[in-house]
Amino acid sequence: MTKHHSSHFATQAIHANYHPEAHQGALTPPIQISSTYAFETVEQGGAAFQGENERFIYARLGSPSQQLLEQRFAQLEQAEAALATASGMGAITSAMWSFLKPGDELIADLSLYGCTFSFLEHGLKQFGIEVKYLNLSAAENLSRHISDKTKMVYSETPSNPNMRLIDIEALAAITNKHDCRLMIDNTYCTPYLQNPLSLGADLVVHSATKYLGGHGDLIAGFVAGKQQDIDEIRMVGLKDMTGAVISGFDVSLLLRGLKSLHVRMDRHCENAQKVADYLSNSPFVKHTFYPGLDHFPQKQLAKQQMHQAGGMIAFELDATREQSAAFVNALQMILCAVSLGDAETLIQHPASMTHSTYTEEELMAHLISPTLIRLSVGLEHIDDIIADLEQAFQSVFAADSGLTISA
Repeated sequence: MTKHHSSHFATQAIHANYHPEAHQGALTPPIQISSTYAFETVEQGGAAFQGENERFIYARLGSPSQQLLEQRFAQLEQAEAALATASGMGAITSAMWSFLKPGDELIADLSLYGCTFSFLEHGLKQFGIEVKYLNLSAAENLSRHISDKTKMVYSETPSNPNMRLIDIEALAAITNKHDCRLMIDNTYCTPYLQNPLSLGADLVVHSATKYLGGHGDLIAGFVAGKQQDIDEIRMVGLKDMTGAVISGFDVSLLLRGLKSLHVRMDRHCENAQKVADYLSNSPFVKHTFYPGLDHFPQKQLAKQQMHQAGGMIAFELDATREQSAAFVNALQMILCAVSLGDAETLIQHPASMTHSTYTEEELMAHLISPTLIRLSVGLEHIDDIIADLEQAFQSVFAADSGLTISA
């Protein structure tokens, strides 16, 4: 165990659960790539399989470096335990397959990441699990529809891609009265900005590909919660159902990424606030959705459950769907890409990209405008980010371009 006992996030992210003396003085934790682990005797191996000792067996169940990563992340997320997976979808699916069975009901928020929505529609539903979508921004909607059949409530906050917030405490107060788990996707915020478990959630999931890794060079996920639940997900959902096992190299990259998470998130938030202010004052923008804006409709809730407003912005141009796509295409430094949380500023048109699996009717039913644009504000100099946005506006909407702003 580490000798460091600081309660400060930055120190925990760098030092928690590791001491160089236990690893021949190595400052950086070694990469563990062994797929299997040897036993001194059959009896020792048998005891490991029975859970009577803490020896490692096979990398599908974990490794020493993965254990360090999970312990460190659990501490940051204020959880009893955590499980690292091969992707964010690996975390979501491993958790859901562990606790849902045919005949159960899952209630999800209206606005979800496109692949999550696809999994609910084409995965869970195909195996006899009922899925109901509600506007969970109004907690009373859950109160009216939750029943004994409901075994899980799932939401993102802020939601991808439209930045709606969900009152985690309010939902937890409802799910706690039922035999029902509340799972929150905390990818947009990371544990540095929001801690759903401390607000009453039972499980929290992340795409670690995003801010936690931070450099666009890995695919990984996390699920965190009570020790008993994480053990169940590891031994059932991950081991037997999905096999979504993280690699030793990605474990090492994530340990590195966590060390700078607090510094990066501070700059992401600082830049995003300035970009949101710029967009909200632009004559070409109809709506800007960012929790740090005074006119954001859920500003008070953001102050209650988020430490800062985050690095993600959604906005709608005062334009057609085609003009919105043209604006994205006109950007020069800002890159058109579907991920988020990288050092680079990334932009995408959800209706054409991450949420293209939705029909036009589903887009509207799930509160995703066809002209909505999602912006992941990066770490470049703020003047360069805003200058690129401005030149793209001028390129598409200037009078001599032949395009006009629609009413």
